[in-house]
Amino acid sequence: MTKKIYLAGPEVFLSNAREMLDRKAALAREAGFIPLSPGDLAIPPAATKLEHGCNINAIDEQMMLEADGVIANLTPFRGIAADTGTTYELGFMCALGKHVFAYTNVADNHFTRIMNHYHGIAAPDDEGRYRGPDGLSVENFDMADNLMLHGGVLRRGGSFIVGDAKPDEIYTDLSAFKECLKVAAEKLL
Repeated sequence: MTKKIYLAGPEVFLSNAREMLDRKAALAREAGFIPLSPGDLAIPPAATKLEHGCNINAIDEQMMLEADGVIANLTPFRGIAADTGTTYELGFMCALGKHVFAYTNVADNHFTRIMNHYHGIAAPDDEGRYRGPDGLSVENFDMADNLMLHGGVLRRGGSFIVGDAKPDEIYTDLSAFKECLKVAAEKLL
């Protein structure tokens, strides 16, 4: 039986969103999946922006309920960590007990990105835990993103692929996605 895979990621915000979503969907079909992705279905009209946002949420959650698994693009977005909508989708799928896979197009791990955010000004406290100049602790678990994301994927038997795209191609390079898709196909099909 063909498996449905939900394609989560920040691509919906790109200026070429439809092109990127279509490219990823085509690759998922070639791998043997039925792709489901934000932007695939028409959004019902709404009287307010708030209602429109809720309609988008409802459609995306319905697609996730129908999916057998997710491939989440956790490439850092608008900061040092993954897109918040994508992290919600990954958590939603984990909570449902679905198959979860993830990738990033940035090779630097979460700790390195936080240290860069602090311009390298972070040091271990008396207990050995790194703290930034603002006193906040810095995660240091050698994971690609927050421990709940990376750990959540691994603990459920999924894979987390770390790519290394050029800075101007971190949202368009599909190399890590293809590798993640191959791993997902080997495990699910």
